Amino acid sequence: MAKKPNKPKALPIHILNGPNLNLLGSREPDIYGKTTLAGIEKACRARAEAHGFSILFDQSNKEGELVEMIQRARTASSAVIINAAAYTHTSVAVLDALKMLTVPAIEVHLSQSGAAGEFPPHLLCGDGRHRHHRRLRIEFLSSGHRCGGRTPQGQKA
Repeated sequence: MAKKPNKPKALPIHILNGPNLNLLGSREPDIYGKTTLAGIEKACRARAEAHGFSILFDQSNKEGELVEMIQRARTASSAVIINAAAYTHTSVAVLDALKMLTVPAIEVHLSQSGAAGEFPPHLLCGDGRHRHHRRLRIEFLSSGHRCGGRTPQGQKA
C-alpha cells in the first residue's frame, strides 16, 4: 500500500505587538481591560491550535525591532496579525514594512476607537494605500470581549 505523502506544514501566523502592550492587565484597565499580554497569547495559541495553526507571538517597545519582526514575517509566516499600538498612528517605518509583506496582514486594536485618546486620530498603518495590507479593524472591548469590525470601505463587518 502506498504511503500518503506528508502534507506540508503551514508556516506560523505571526502575531506582533507594539509598545506598552507588555503592561496590559495593569495599564489603564478601564480602557484596556485586565487581561495580560500573556493571557492574550494563551488565548491566541489555543484558538490557532484548535484550527490546526501555530503562532509566533512577539512584542517590542522599539520601532526598529517591530519593523525587523515584520520583515522576517515576509518569508517565515503564512499571515501577520499586528497591533502596532501607538506606532499605528505615527510610524511610517512600520507602514513601509507592512507594504512589503507578501502574506495577508490584519491590523488589530484592543480599545474602542477614541477610548484611549488617540492622537493623531488617523491610522497610518491601515490607510489602505498598499495592496498587501488588508485593513481589518477589530475592536476588542474588555467588557464581555465583544468584537466589532469595519471593512476597508468603512462599512460594519
